[in-house]
Amino acid sequence: MTNLIGEYECRLDPKGRVMLPTGLLRQIPKEAYDRFVIHRGFEKCLVLYPINVWNEIVGDIEKNYDHFASNHRQFLRYFYRGANEVALDTANRVLIPKSLLEYAGVDKDLVMFAVFNHIEIWAQDTYNQLLSDEPEDFARLAEEVMGKKHQQTNNVS
Repeated sequence: MTNLIGEYECRLDPKGRVMLPTGLLRQIPKEAYDRFVIHRGFEKCLVLYPINVWNEIVGDIEKNYDHFASNHRQFLRYFYRGANEVALDTANRVLIPKSLLEYAGVDKDLVMFAVFNHIEIWAQDTYNQLLSDEPEDFARLAEEVMGKKHQQTNNVS
C-alpha cells in the first residue's frame, strides 16, 4: 500500500518540467519505477499517480463501470480528461503537458502535496489561498469528517 506524505515547493523550468523532490522520490513504490499518470484534479489542481496506483484505481473503476449508465459514462469522460502517462527523465524531472498547466493555473511556482497514494500539484498562489481559507472551527470539521467513522470503530469493539 502506498502512503505518500509531504508538502514540497517546486519550480517549473521554461520547458514545463518539474523535478520531483528527493524526499518524495524515496516514497514512490518500486513497482512504479519512474512512470506516472497525471490528470485534472477535482479542484483546480493536477493529480500525479504512480503508475501502479493508477492501475489499481482504473481496475476499481472498471469493476463498477456500467456502460449503459449515462452518469458512469460522464464520470469516465471527466476522470480521464487530460490524463497522460509521464515518466521521469534522467534528472528526475517530469514534463507536465501545457494544457494541464493551463487548467491548474501553474505558471512557475507550484506545490506538490502528497496525500495517501497520490500527489496533488497546485499553483503556489492557489494553494496558499486555499490554506488561508481554513475553516474557523477546524475541530468541528474534523469531527464531521472523522467523528462518525471513529464512533463506528469504537462501537464495534
